[in-house]
Amino acid sequence: MIRVAAAIIENEEGLLLIARRRPEKSQGGLWEFPGGKLEEGESPEACLVRELKEEMNIKIEPYEFFGMNDHWYGALHIQLIAYRARFVGGEIVLVDHDESCWVRIEELREFEFAPADVKFVESFN
Repeated sequence: MIRVAAAIIENEEGLLLIARRRPEKSQGGLWEFPGGKLEEGESPEACLVRELKEEMNIKIEPYEFFGMNDHWYGALHIQLIAYRARFVGGEIVLVDHDESCWVRIEELREFEFAPADVKFVESFN
């Protein structure tokens, strides 16, 4: 099982940050809440701070557990752990994604999300 953290990042206007995976990546072309794999002994919150700095050059502040989703991509088992986070600062520079955007909660369903992230999108009713 691979443990992955996802950040549901909100800015001062109440918009959420989503990102589209590069076509050559696993789940390429699909949208997700950004994050990454937890390292040995790392908390989900610390992972998110590290990953968002590495992958998007932004600073965030995780503040609340949002949910967990166990998902299987064929034989690969992913445990996705989501946290709400505040956008603190930085200019977005994409590494693992080819596009990002800030969206209103009601716009989330207009995007095609990676299967593991769909449960979190559906949590916003």
